[in-house]
Amino acid sequence: MIIKSVNLETVCGITSKLPDNTLPEVAFAGKSNVGKSSLINALMNRKSYARISAQPGKTQTINYYNINEELYYVDLPGYGFAKVTQSVKEKWGHMIENYLQTSKQLKMVFLLIDIRHKPSKNDVMMYDWILHNGYRPVIIATKLDKLKRSQVPKHLKEIRTELQMDKETPIFPFSALSKQGRDEIWNFIESMVLEQEEAE
Repeated sequence: MIIKSVNLETVCGITSKLPDNTLPEVAFAGKSNVGKSSLINALMNRKSYARISAQPGKTQTINYYNINEELYYVDLPGYGFAKVTQSVKEKWGHMIENYLQTSKQLKMVFLLIDIRHKPSKNDVMMYDWILHNGYRPVIIATKLDKLKRSQVPKHLKEIRTELQMDKETPIFPFSALSKQGRDEIWNFIESMVLEQEEAE
């Protein structure tokens, strides 16, 4: 995918009304500090367009990035951050749920999981929740550069087992450092979202 233009078009807080977009949307979910902003920057071919923070729990809004006037990358708030109060967590949960249930243009949900660790309870809950809302989450296994190459298959298998994924659902290992996996994710978005839009 050649990135010609990127525009952070809409930022929705807890009380905001979601935009009535006409372009297809691809959403990114994942727990705090899993590398969501780094992935989105890599997919936009920008160094720091999506704000990266060492402090987890920073993305407290739903951010819509218009890509090439063809589709939106939608950055959902990170979950599972311990230092946030329960009431804020619940508000974020409602925001994500509201988005999954009401977006008319949502075509695909990517769920980011840290490849180094077994999926957490929150990860499993989020995966099941996305399924429950009628979408089949596609997994991006982040922080690939932190593992030796020989360890990768074992960790990918662990993610599949923990999430009880079917064999058809792809997992994309990704490194923000080397950008390994970026082209595969781009190609997947192009074939599953953009080409299907053109066919309709």
